[in-house]
Amino acid sequence: MTDDPGATRDLTELCIDSATVFEGALLHVRRDRVRLPNGHESVREYVRHPGAVCIVPVFEDGALLMERQYRYPLRREFIELPAGKIDAGESTLRTGQRELLEETGYVADRWEYLMTMHPVIGYSDERIELWMARGLRHQGASLDHGELLEPFRMPLADAVEAVRDGRITDAKTVIGIFWAERVLAGTWAPGRPA
Repeated sequence: MTDDPGATRDLTELCIDSATVFEGALLHVRRDRVRLPNGHESVREYVRHPGAVCIVPVFEDGALLMERQYRYPLRREFIELPAGKIDAGESTLRTGQRELLEETGYVADRWEYLMTMHPVIGYSDERIELWMARGLRHQGASLDHGELLEPFRMPLADAVEAVRDGRITDAKTVIGIFWAERVLAGTWAPGRPA
């Protein structure tokens, strides 16, 4: 054991062979046989995902543009920040701009990259890039077929409280709210895309 998180022991697992388990419209499941650093073999099953963008839309008064959406896997409604899948060949900024307009009907004058997160590293290669959008103007939503959601304004303090009391549990939304809280307080500055 070491106290150094940047320790130099090589923990790389090498793929021996790989097979497709499931090929869906969005998700692709793989099963790989790997060689561990100690020479043993193991199996890794994981989901391949094209990636997504989460938008942190901030009104001039500091309120956030949130949405209420039913999420079928958990069979309930969630309060979330707008987000969506990255289309092939699309920049993450363009994804954010497209998704904000499609889901909420808003466009933004200013976009600032916040961070890249990996929400489920134990079983997926998904990455979510977070962007802050300011200078919001409403133009009218155009939801994708099969997508039903309700956009609404939420004061930042209420959003932070909703994380604390468990009304907001979606990981990308929790992280986006905490970024908004710190950026708007002037204690964190937006980052740069990786």
